[in-house]
Amino acid sequence: MKFRSEQGILAEALGALARIASSRNAGTPALSGVKMILTGDTLVASSTDSDISLQFTLPVGGDTDGQGLVSARMMNDIVRVMPSGKITVEFAGDNATISAQRSQFTVPTLNAIEFPRTTPPSGEPVTIASAEFKAALAQVVLAASGDPQKHHLSAVLLASTDKGIRLVATDGYRLAMRDIAGTSTGSDNSFLIPARALAELQRLLDMSEEIVIRFNDIDATFQSPAMTLSTRLINADYPPYQTIIPKNNTNTATVNREELLDALRRTRVLASDMTPVRMRMSNEGIRLTVQLTDGSTSVEDIDAQFSGEDITVAFNSEYLANGVDACTSEEVNIATSVPNKPAIVSPVGDDSYIYLLMPQRL
Repeated sequence: MKFRSEQGILAEALGALARIASSRNAGTPALSGVKMILTGDTLVASSTDSDISLQFTLPVGGDTDGQGLVSARMMNDIVRVMPSGKITVEFAGDNATISAQRSQFTVPTLNAIEFPRTTPPSGEPVTIASAEFKAALAQVVLAASGDPQKHHLSAVLLASTDKGIRLVATDGYRLAMRDIAGTSTGSDNSFLIPARALAELQRLLDMSEEIVIRFNDIDATFQSPAMTLSTRLINADYPPYQTIIPKNNTNTATVNREELLDALRRTRVLASDMTPVRMRMSNEGIRLTVQLTDGSTSVEDIDAQFSGEDITVAFNSEYLANGVDACTSEEVNIATSVPNKPAIVSPVGDDSYIYLLMPQRL
């Protein structure tokens, strides 16, 4: 197999493929590779870790049809440092050669027969605008758990509603929920999609204006003309998230998003997971305070419109900043009831998104 490709195009695809390829499965070396199949002037490049599979279809200058498998990490590292312009890739015998201008690398290949076979996506297609889906994922995926022991919380729930699609994620300390109107999965079922797969998908959604989603009992597939990402669904019960969303938060502050974010960034000089930021909301505005055991303090005063009774609540500073940042409006609402109950952060003028945050002890 032999072909030529633009360095930038190949490097972008290999960067994503290398992130998917397994680096932990020593028993199946093929899972660490990127498989390339050349037919005419079309290159199909794939990688998988058995749970997530990614495939790109790229235009190239084909010379000799064929297929080969090579280390995804090594191939990515080589192509990334090659000079811009045309790159030639040739698989011959047990080696692959990558060359450009006066640079050349030769690396051993892997056994392509051991690479898992890919199956065509199945399920009813649902088409959604890529930009809208990317924005929704950016608001929700951040709240999913990164703890591998919390299997069901490391996923994002995708469910149909009367108005469209709902995305929900929680790690037990916060919850993000985004509704996308006008789109339906065509099913009353809900699906648990690994957050890691959706985080990678976020990075790829700029490739086309629309993304086609398909679900079956085992997999979810996201497809554009040049890219296909498939992931195993998580088979678990999701927490009854609707029961923890408060309905009677009567103390509400409306504040400029950027001013609050800037203040929170400064408080994080002292704040940490063990040292929360205290937020006092009153008719005088919002005051953020952090106090350490050694006497160090940080105080930030911010203008805000407030209704309700004066209240002080303690939050994880990073989690609070994440929720404020996820709101895309000029102003955000922060609503709470009592210091030990969840608060709701939401964009002003947009009821499609809420970010729930559990307080910490004062």
